Amino acid sequence: MSRNQRLLLTFLAIALTLNLTAQDFPKQDLDSITLSAARIDLPFKENSRTINIITATDIKNSAAITLVDVLQQVAGVDIRRRGTGGSQADLYIRGGGFDQTLLLIDGIKMDDAQTGHHTMNAALPLEVIERIEIIKGPAARVFGQNAFTGAINIVTKKNLNNTVSINAEAGSFGQLNGSVTAGVQQANASHIIHAGKLTSEGFRNNSDYDNSNYFLKSVFNQNEQPIELIATFFERNFGAENFYTTNPSFNEYEETQNSLIGLTTEFKSERFKIQPRVYWKRNQDMFLLRRNEPLFFRNFHISNKIGAEANAQYTSKAGITGFGLDVSKIYLRSNNLGNRQRFMANLFAEHRFSLANDKLDITPGVAVTYFSDFKFNAFPGLDIGYEISDRFKVYGNVGYTYRIPTYTDLYYNDPRTSGNPDLEPEEAFAQEVGLKYVGTRFNATVAVFNRDAENLIDYIRPDTGTDIFTATNIREVNTKGFEFDASYNFKLGAFNQNLAFGYAYLDDDIFDLNEDLSRYSLNTLKHQYTTRFSSQLFKNIRQNIIYKYAERTTGQTYNVWDASLVMTLKKMQFTVTANNIFDADYIETGFTPMPPSNVLFGLRYNF
Repeated sequence: MSRNQRLLLTFLAIALTLNLTAQDFPKQDLDSITLSAARIDLPFKENSRTINIITATDIKNSAAITLVDVLQQVAGVDIRRRGTGGSQADLYIRGGGFDQTLLLIDGIKMDDAQTGHHTMNAALPLEVIERIEIIKGPAARVFGQNAFTGAINIVTKKNLNNTVSINAEAGSFGQLNGSVTAGVQQANASHIIHAGKLTSEGFRNNSDYDNSNYFLKSVFNQNEQPIELIATFFERNFGAENFYTTNPSFNEYEETQNSLIGLTTEFKSERFKIQPRVYWKRNQDMFLLRRNEPLFFRNFHISNKIGAEANAQYTSKAGITGFGLDVSKIYLRSNNLGNRQRFMANLFAEHRFSLANDKLDITPGVAVTYFSDFKFNAFPGLDIGYEISDRFKVYGNVGYTYRIPTYTDLYYNDPRTSGNPDLEPEEAFAQEVGLKYVGTRFNATVAVFNRDAENLIDYIRPDTGTDIFTATNIREVNTKGFEFDASYNFKLGAFNQNLAFGYAYLDDDIFDLNEDLSRYSLNTLKHQYTTRFSSQLFKNIRQNIIYKYAERTTGQTYNVWDASLVMTLKKMQFTVTANNIFDADYIETGFTPMPPSNVLFGLRYNF
């Protein structure tokens, strides 16, 4: 009997032999969610953009261990992993680059001026996430320059009352995971504390990792003027075999640290709301080309971003006006990129008109950004939506978007790679039309989009016999696509079931521009299909099956199946998670193969 067959039989045996007390898993109605990623507070179904919401319940039913695993199940979002356990992953939306997607935590921008490779270093542990808001398409009008093709806002939980949860997991490749999550509720304050560790010996040579997660969220002065504190510290130490080269003798190695401290409060009246915030974000990256020879080749970078912002909203008879200002200063110290500084300021304003008995909404807006090294830039945009019925809505949006080069694009240098200080910013004009249905059991969104970009930055090897990849502005690129997302809730007997599926199609002409010469661009997802069936067929047992299909522009295709079983017994929860059940052989980016089939067993106890 093969390993895959033994794995499937294990799942069937557990599911068929347990018979415990009935328990429904909760469902969150999208009607009740007000998006916090937008500048204007709006319920999900009233927004005139393509937005995916992943709730805490969805996360529980995702068979996921990290945030990276969760996002891989969203059509239109392309997570390209080099490492496992959250060690390194690049984030793409709608065919954009990893520098073109903005990640936010409770609305705080987590962009890194060194490189977008570090975006997911800030990924939060799943235990503290209330929901994930994925905004597809140009969001520069709302967030500024890094939201070139989209943005992802992670909303953390408000409180956990007085609880303590301990989690321990062990599985294939020497995986050992452990975490403690605690909630403390006081008379005038609340606190959420999380500490976690993820380790593995690795599934192949030099693929081990030792990752740590620390999270604190406190709300002070709750009964008068609440002040919210968020603090995070994430450390990733991992073998980076063939992450950047194909030389088997190098044994590459990397260590990263990512931290955030933010303070937020809110002043609110019947018509007016203002939310001021200050924050400090730090990222540290140390890379060794030869793990056991630190002096052979070493890159060391430290970036600090200090920012302050104020977002305001005013409601009048003419509609809702959102406006605000954020400023930040960036400091970079690097043995390769040099010592750099950049000041940024972003001023935005938008107004939502409601016409035709509130069935038609029109929201024009603009963001004006100043960069000390790239001067002023403006991003105008327009959203339009029409409510066909209480459940149906058609919408469209257009907007300009923009990205300035990272310091890696401008100044990085090694024997195979050269930055380019003469790079121009990337620009694009994007359009989208969509239809949204929000029902009590069935939700669906369909959208078609087009993006005309120019001056996109890629690392190109000139066809002159040289092996050096140089950062270059390539000519105009057109990208168009189609997306469909749906979710259906139903019952079998006394138990809730959920079936979610999504499809994304992407077509661009970048392959014709840089065939065989481009380092990053020629790996986009042409076809992507995802589905998740979260079911409860037996008492106190929940099953989740996830299927992912991908076809990249290079012609590579792969099918990956994941699954999990969750058994709840009083204060204990037992889990079995299987990834890549049928042992697919595939690569998501670069030269790094993904893990073969593996299993992880877990136990959680709630005090």
